[in-house]
Parts: sequence; structure tokens; C-alpha cells
Amino acid sequence: MSDHNFSRRALLAASALPLLSRPAPVRATPSGKPNVLVILMDDLGCHDTGFRGATDLRTPHIDSIAESGVHFPNWYSNAPVCAPARTALLTGRAPLRTGMQNGLNLNTSEILIPALLKPAGYATGAIGKWHLGDSPDTVPNAKGFDYFYGFHAGCTDYFSHRFYWGEPRHVNYHDLWRNRDEIFEDGQYITERIASEAVQFIEAHQSQPFFLYTAFNAVHYPMHAPRQYVERFPHLNPERQMYAAMLSAADDGIGRILDALTRAGQRENTLIFFLGDNGATTEARAGLDQKPATAGENTPFRGHKFSVFDGGMHVPGAMSWPGVIPPGQKVDELVMTADILPTVCGVAGVQPPRDRVIDGRDALPVASHHAKSAHDAIYWANGNQLAVRRGQWKLVINGITYDGAPDGHKPLTGDDALFLSDLSQDPGESTNLRHDHPELADQLATMAHQWHAECTAK
Repeated sequence: MSDHNFSRRALLAASALPLLSRPAPVRATPSGKPNVLVILMDDLGCHDTGFRGATDLRTPHIDSIAESGVHFPNWYSNAPVCAPARTALLTGRAPLRTGMQNGLNLNTSEILIPALLKPAGYATGAIGKWHLGDSPDTVPNAKGFDYFYGFHAGCTDYFSHRFYWGEPRHVNYHDLWRNRDEIFEDGQYITERIASEAVQFIEAHQSQPFFLYTAFNAVHYPMHAPRQYVERFPHLNPERQMYAAMLSAADDGIGRILDALTRAGQRENTLIFFLGDNGATTEARAGLDQKPATAGENTPFRGHKFSVFDGGMHVPGAMSWPGVIPPGQKVDELVMTADILPTVCGVAGVQPPRDRVIDGRDALPVASHHAKSAHDAIYWANGNQLAVRRGQWKLVINGITYDGAPDGHKPLTGDDALFLSDLSQDPGESTNLRHDHPELADQLATMAHQWHAECTAK
């Protein structure tokens, strides 16, 4: 029919359709500063999201973050285990420099992102897993966060919110908190509750810029998910099915968080980081029948959680800031989790601490303008393991794979105790080139030992 034959009712109905789906207008915060949202996953395999190539799992909301901005195939955690990786994120410093190890409280002298942002007018919130201390001076509210909802320990039962893994040193205990007060929400699935709390924080803080650190404990053991998520993956084996269900629940929650930003008119005014804390685990606690876990996918990388081979800390990483970071990018430059602090400081207009070494560098130029990485080399340490990556070359000293094999928890010996790889040709670190390039191996080993000595000097 011609335009002249439209009825007035049809015209009004047609014109109303776009209004129903139109997002809230973009609103800058009163200070003009952007919001910052950090979404951290736990024990997530590097290739277990759609944007990193997974085909048997579904992560549409996570993928949308990468699609709306930049995906970094070479994003590295600064540690292959939970608490040190989180320390690097929030302090901008190498975990070895802070002395942080799993099971310890964060040194009270460390300065975290929220403490830097509060003087600039930011509201600060931490939702989910903390794992940096449970003493009065190391809980989130003591470290610059205005608001905290979550748990202090390294993991929790997803429904009872109890920590069951301390015996024989101490008995299990309940671990769910709002700020400094213990709360009880028995039977509520913690992944869904983390998402709800993050949404409420966004809705409550539209009159000032905010920094929101949302740390999901998925897909860390115990392997728990409601049936509605499990039934989404009938084609998978039981172990992978539960892993996929836990990830899918978190992805749904991330979708709700992104929707809250859009409703508030803040999506285009929010810098978002999405990343994992370390690689997938083979711990029996995450497997079936007391056997090493197999659900998380690090392939083609060698090693798993706890290892300084790439499978231990090569993690999915993406940044999104519509209008600032162009969409649909893949940038191969080296970036690391400690870069988050100086990047956030840069967009908020505040200075990183000047009285200590900050190992991270502002990653926004890399994300927005394809600038070269600011890192000539990246270093790691875990126990007696050391590693360094410079360009295409990676050296691992006393490496342990933690691959679930009977000897997977033992250091490599002989020639392989010093393991040199060309990651451009061998991303799986399968061929030791130390004897093909002896001078390079010696040079990188010297660099790694010097870095270790510098970080541990008193």
C-alpha cells in the first residue's frame, strides 16, 4: 500500500514500535568521569567462551563485551592461582612484590583501586569473591570499598554459603557478608545473588561515577548449578555439562548487569573489563569420583591452574567502552591483569601510587589505538617456578604442569627444568629449544632471577 493509504492508527502504532525498544538516553556522570566495571571469573579455561572459540558452551553476554570492544588473545594473569591474581588486579603490582600467597591476608600497606578513586568522587563496590583477607583491616570495607556483598574465603558452597575445605586445620564455617555484617541467605544460588547485587549497586549509584568489582566464583568448585542451567546442555558429558551450566548462569547474570547499565543510560559511559583469574584446574575437588577435573579447556596451552606454563595464566580478556574503544577488534599485543589499575587511574584522572613500584601500564592506548604493548617482558612466580615472556619467547624454570597426570604436580627435571619455547610456532610449549638458543635461554633466565631478587628484596 502507498504512504497515503496508511491509517492514522497504523501510523501511530508503527511510530511507537521503536520507542518501546529504545534504550535510555546516554547520561554522563555529574563529574564527567566514566564508570568502571570489572567482571572477573574464577578458574575459567582460556578457551571456554564464545569469543575465544568455544562451540559447545554458550556465553552470548560475555561475548557481547568482546564484540563491542577489543579481545586480547594475549591477556595474561599475573599469577596462576586465585588470591595473587586478584592482588595484581587491585594493586597493579606483581604478586611476588606484595608477598601475597593463597591463604594469606593482603598486606595492609597495599593500596587498592577503590582507595585511589574515592577522593575523585567515585562510589566503590565489591561483589562476590574476595579472598584477600578476613581480618578487620583486610576485608573490602577496610580497603576502600564503600559496599561489599560476598564471601571472604577462596570458595564457598553455592547454596549454603559455607566454606568446607579447611579441615583438618579448622572446621567448616558460614561465609556470607554484607559489608562487615554476616548475613544468611540459605538456599539462594550465589551466582544469581552476585548478579542481583551488582544490578542493585548500579541502580543505586547514578548520581556519581562508580567503580564496581564483580568477582563471580563460577566456575570454581564445588560444581553446583540449578537444574534450569544444567538442562541447557544435554549433549555434554556430566562433568562438562555442570561446568557449562555454572558458566551459563554467570553469563545470564552478566547480561542482567549489562541491561542495568543500559537502562541507567550508562552503557556508553562505562569502561568494562572482562577476564579470568587463572587457567582451568585439574583439582579432584572439581572433578568426578575423586579424579582430576577435565571440564575446563586450556588447549592448546600447556599446564593448568598453579602452573607457570601458559595454561596456568593465559586467560580470556576483553575491554569495552563504546565510543572510545572501537568495536570488533582483536589485538595481539601483550597485556596483563596488573594493567587494570593504571588504566582505571588514567580514565578517572587520578595518579597511581608514587611511593611503590607499579608493574602495570595503561592499556587504553593499546585497546583504542592499537598502540604497542608497554611491556618488554612479563614475569611470573609460583613457589619455585619462575617464568618470563619477551616477545615470542617464553622461558619456564622449574615448571610444573598440574595436568592431572600422576607426576603432574612434580617439577620438570633435567634439561626441561629450563624450558625455552617459541610461542609463535609452539603455543603449547611442547618443544624445548634451550639447546638451540643457549644464549637466549641464559639471558632470559638471568632476567627472571633478577626480577625475582628485585621483587623480594627487603
